[in-house]
Amino acid sequence: MPGIGEKSATRLVYWLLRSPEGTVKNLAEALLAVAEGVRECSICCNLTALEPCAICAAHHRDEKLICVVEQPQDVLAFERSGEFRGTYHVLHGAISPQDGITPDKLRIRPLLERLRDGRVQELVLATDPDVEGDTTALYLSRLLHDIPVRVTRLAQGMSVGTEIEYADAMSLARALQNRRDFK
Repeated sequence: MPGIGEKSATRLVYWLLRSPEGTVKNLAEALLAVAEGVRECSICCNLTALEPCAICAAHHRDEKLICVVEQPQDVLAFERSGEFRGTYHVLHGAISPQDGITPDKLRIRPLLERLRDGRVQELVLATDPDVEGDTTALYLSRLLHDIPVRVTRLAQGMSVGTEIEYADAMSLARALQNRRDFK
């Protein structure tokens, strides 16, 4: 499993083997329920047990603003911030030819369908600030060039609380490129 190394996996197996009777069965049933009950939202492609998902169904969200992210867990990160009031679109990956991930493997077509009626005014490209994320953002911005929608990218640079002497060169460069007026 991603994020679980050999030592953690071994501890989990031994924990399961020593668990009270029924624990393994309950865990297996819970995993099956997740696999059978969770699907992609037909609007934003986020994972959900509801159709549409709770965010797409919420009337207080700004449907004219879409934040495009790579993975469902990115939606959770934005929601924890409490700052974003629009809706989302989950690509389920980023362009990475080396890993065999091409644009046709991402949820780009449903995004284009959402833009068809002209109600969306802005797309925030919130892909990861790495080679794959930047490639995906660039691809999308070029694909959307003729569609009348404002396309923006998240600002990048220094993290809050980072000491400059410990920042990497790329973060410092992006912080300089994305600087703004001090008010």
